[in-house]
Amino acid sequence: MGANTSQVSDLSDNPSLKALVGTESISENDPFWNQLISFTFISPTSSGESKLLEEAVIPLAKILIENNPRTGNFGALVRIFLGRTKELKISTECQDQLFIWQAHNALFMIRCLLKVFIREMSEEELHLQFSYQERAPGSCGETGSQDLLEELLSNLVHLIVEVPLLDITYSILFEAVTTLLVFFSYQLFHKDILRDGLIYQHIMKGRCLCLTSRLVKTLLYNFIRQEKCPPPATHIFEPKDEGGLLYGLASGVASGLWSVFTLGGAGSKVGIDQEHNPLPLSNQSLLLLLVLANLTDGPDWPNPYRQAITCFRNTQDTSSLSAEQPHTFQINFNSLYTALCEQQRSDQATLLLYTLLHQNANMRTYMLSRTDMDNLVLPILEILYHVEDRNSHHVYMALIILLILTEDDAFNRSIHEVILKNISWYTERSLTEISLGSLLILVVIRTIQFNMTRTRDKYLHTNCLAALANMSAQFRCLHQYAAQRIISLFALLSKKHNKVLEQATQSLRGRQGDNTALPDYAQDLNVIEEVIRMMLEIINSCLSNSLHHNPNLVYALLYKRELFEQFRTHPSFQDIMQNLDTVIGFFSQRLEQAGSDLSVERVQEVIMKGAQALPTDRLKKFPELKFKYVEEDQPEDFFIPYVWSLVFNSGVGLHWSPHGIELFSMDSG
Repeated sequence: MGANTSQVSDLSDNPSLKALVGTESISENDPFWNQLISFTFISPTSSGESKLLEEAVIPLAKILIENNPRTGNFGALVRIFLGRTKELKISTECQDQLFIWQAHNALFMIRCLLKVFIREMSEEELHLQFSYQERAPGSCGETGSQDLLEELLSNLVHLIVEVPLLDITYSILFEAVTTLLVFFSYQLFHKDILRDGLIYQHIMKGRCLCLTSRLVKTLLYNFIRQEKCPPPATHIFEPKDEGGLLYGLASGVASGLWSVFTLGGAGSKVGIDQEHNPLPLSNQSLLLLLVLANLTDGPDWPNPYRQAITCFRNTQDTSSLSAEQPHTFQINFNSLYTALCEQQRSDQATLLLYTLLHQNANMRTYMLSRTDMDNLVLPILEILYHVEDRNSHHVYMALIILLILTEDDAFNRSIHEVILKNISWYTERSLTEISLGSLLILVVIRTIQFNMTRTRDKYLHTNCLAALANMSAQFRCLHQYAAQRIISLFALLSKKHNKVLEQATQSLRGRQGDNTALPDYAQDLNVIEEVIRMMLEIINSCLSNSLHHNPNLVYALLYKRELFEQFRTHPSFQDIMQNLDTVIGFFSQRLEQAGSDLSVERVQEVIMKGAQALPTDRLKKFPELKFKYVEEDQPEDFFIPYVWSLVFNSGVGLHWSPHGIELFSMDSG
């Protein structure tokens, strides 16, 4: 191999790699190892680069799988890495880039090999690959003196929590986080959710357990910091002058052997995909956090990582930590809130927001107390507004977040006090000035209408209507367009109701004497009537609790009063229609008394005065509309497939074509 080697396809002919995977054992004291891990490269950061690299590594890894029981070379490589990690923190403090560089390279090689191992063998067989050592004549090839697999897992966790995030450590921290994800990736090859196994046991109950809170805290801070990948010269060793010893090492020993990993040479630019994912460590840390949080509970113990996520507190909380929460810790809520607001364009950030809102009472209370909730709500609304471009799970998460937020009455009041100007992404109509509450109503109604015409998902309908119902009693000063859209949605439902009713009637007439099965129009009609009932309850709740605050809704109601005629005598709606009849009749009479040919301004004036005059006891009181999100309504283990679909589609590190668990064909619309 010469210095001109730059093709991934040349990996299989590389003499050093052939020696590593070959039939001869290599002593851990052999200078070979120092040469092997002294290469200069930029880790692949695009899916295309990673896939090319993986395809080149597969044949080498398969040879190693065959020969490793006799040579123990894989275990030796792991021990070489572990030897480097013992002094990694000191090396960081001393700015010893050579030491960090070699440790990073060793871990990168281990990760590349592990990905193939995990695809090719069971956890038990993987454990054996770690246990093989150099076989002396007449001896066994396994050793029971040390569990090297657990040692590696423990060291990776220690590395993540103890080594500070600097330019020179960025890449090795990225590799450590990604290697842990690779260890968990057995799930990609199983249809059923994995609930046990060696890796699961080590992470949940082994030596890693005592580092639970520190690991969760570190991963959260990696997400909070949003550090971009440093320039190659600062995070991977690169020669800066031709006279130094390190330059000679890199160019003379390694560049010819390993420049293939740059996919074009050691001086190559980072891949194009990096522009779309400039935060690989932040992204991978969040994915690992979500994987850990969604590991299933053991038979006799809860998931400690989920416990840590659900009970951590603000750094400003001065109360003593509870002994009943062994994995709790403190973190800066303001920094976390800011990061969550800025990163909602990604599924994983939205899933983290959902997890914290739903499971961490401290964080939920903090978020709801913020006076700048628009910074959090607007990105969620934008996700829903672009529903056509989002996968269904991302849309569900956004809706559930809104539902959880609307369970709080203070939130429902405050969103109508936040005035927004010029919402650029809302293109259906120019909104020069609108309250956050009215915008929320517009986006949710738009989502309902999209669902009615496209996906027809009952679960999505239910969450949208539940959020509107929760807000309805606190509707305040609804924007004219928002009021119109509420009535327009009712008109659409009314039209759909009439259409299904007509189809059912015609079908019955045309099938007299025909015993074949009829289309289930009754079920369709029942579903539509349930939605119509909910819409009537939402309108009624607003009129009963805040009529004088919503003249625009009264105006829209009067303008389309004929829509409600057909439901006045309908047995499913008679009770709820009483209040609407009262309001329509009261204001219609006042408008008649005001004369004919009234201007819009005059009509609004009559409505505003009438709202103050209408006695509240004339409107029948109904139970308050309140809906709570219940996680049990989700399918069992709903979030585990979702998390792994995010890992699989993340664009960094994992690019197999899975043959097992059916997670990865998620729609993009």
